[in-house]
Amino acid sequence: MSDLLSRRLALLERADQHDLLRHCRHGLEKESLRVDPVGHLAQTPHPQALGSALTHAQITTDYSEALLEFITPALEDPAQTFDELDRIHRFACAQLGEERLWTHSMPCTLPGEADIPIAEYGTSHVGRIKHVYRKGLAVRYGKAMQCIAGIHYNFSLPEALWPLLQQAEADSRPAQAWQSARYVALIRNFRRYSWLLMYLFGASPALSSNFLAGRAHDLEALDADTLYLPWATSLRMSDLGYQNNAQANLKPCYNDLGSYLSSLRQAVSTPYPPYQAIGLRDADGEWQQLNTNVLQIENEFYSSIRPKRVAESGERPIQALGARGVQYVEVRCLDIDPFLPLGIDLVAARFLDAFLLFCALDDSPNMDSGECRECTANFALTVKEGRKPGLQLSRAGQSVALKDWGLELLARIEACAERFDAAHGDDLYRQALASQRAKLEDARLTPSARVLQSLREEQLSFHAFALRQSERHAEWFRSRPLDSAEQAAFEQAARDSLAAQAELEASQQGSFEDYVERYMAAIEPA
Repeated sequence: MSDLLSRRLALLERADQHDLLRHCRHGLEKESLRVDPVGHLAQTPHPQALGSALTHAQITTDYSEALLEFITPALEDPAQTFDELDRIHRFACAQLGEERLWTHSMPCTLPGEADIPIAEYGTSHVGRIKHVYRKGLAVRYGKAMQCIAGIHYNFSLPEALWPLLQQAEADSRPAQAWQSARYVALIRNFRRYSWLLMYLFGASPALSSNFLAGRAHDLEALDADTLYLPWATSLRMSDLGYQNNAQANLKPCYNDLGSYLSSLRQAVSTPYPPYQAIGLRDADGEWQQLNTNVLQIENEFYSSIRPKRVAESGERPIQALGARGVQYVEVRCLDIDPFLPLGIDLVAARFLDAFLLFCALDDSPNMDSGECRECTANFALTVKEGRKPGLQLSRAGQSVALKDWGLELLARIEACAERFDAAHGDDLYRQALASQRAKLEDARLTPSARVLQSLREEQLSFHAFALRQSERHAEWFRSRPLDSAEQAAFEQAARDSLAAQAELEASQQGSFEDYVERYMAAIEPA
């Protein structure tokens, strides 16, 4: 363990700071496709019983009308976060009739591109801009790629931790700048070590051959309906379909918040000839994309982790970060585990907490372009070959076995798990760490290996396996209906969200064109 990590952890051992880590916050965003009884993409509109996808705080849609997204508040007790996600699932499953939630990251059987429905958000300007943005994703990347689902883990360290560290290190920067710098340092270390998360939690080594129909790929056939790579951990996070687009050359700098924001502003404002060729509108005058630049908006940038700040009404995410600094991080590289009803469990969450605390407190020097390329290569290799016996990664230009490096990291992370356990008065974080150590010792315990084992031993196609798991999880949620008070609260939230959307639409003023122009101008480079 580094001297710096030891010193910082020692601050949390003081009697007056003993339980500080109890005040971390944890939030979940879980995506799931709606499918019909045979596992094909649902063609039905977003169920009205779930409320408005535009204004509901907890139940919305992502890219497609059929891609549900469930959102929890950020709570201090991760068990309460999971309880809330469980309640959302129980409510939603009860409203879906014969439809199911597809409990896998890689999509169900998809129709032709033209028949994949883009999410609708009504006639308000804010609703239309969300829809047009998704139309832009369709023309830039294809609709099928936008049907891949995942889990986002939102995590913040206690606000009281930052002044404690800043005082101990005699740093004279403004408090907001210090906190942002520490979160950006966390992100640099996450970039260095996130290959480990793909090995431990990747759960998409296979997919339906329908998904890549007519496209070139390097996958192998497991059966007539299933493609896979034998040592893959997360094909979701691989380069499938994303090799040739404007983002390939977009590499925001994570050495400081200012340069990161500047690179995104530049991307949102820089024309990209292939997107200019597509045009802003089609022959009938319908919007096809919000602009013809490298990115339509900052959220289009695809990354495994993002610095975040809760935005105020009408404020862009990039504006919120620039004005008030980093408040939390959003981990975006987690697959849906098809063996778990929620797609993730508390064991994974507790390990993620310890991993992120380690990333925040360990030394995190700035990264040059060479190290950035090395990190990207390690991540890409792990998603495609992570379970390959003896796999070698690159560390400071030297080869190192994934297993050896992973065990070294767990030994360093253990001190962070111990601090969490001390704060909570139990050993659940060390147990979570032990579960991950077992996966490094035996790759057969990883979710990706378990998926392939199920396909082979039970002679199931990817589609048959994923549909079976989806049906099992649907039954699990439906067998535990909400109590009357919880049910009534969800029903009221749905009604309130529909009323809020209607009010937005009734009070709409001005033209959509002017609204888009003001929206885009809000973050243009100075």
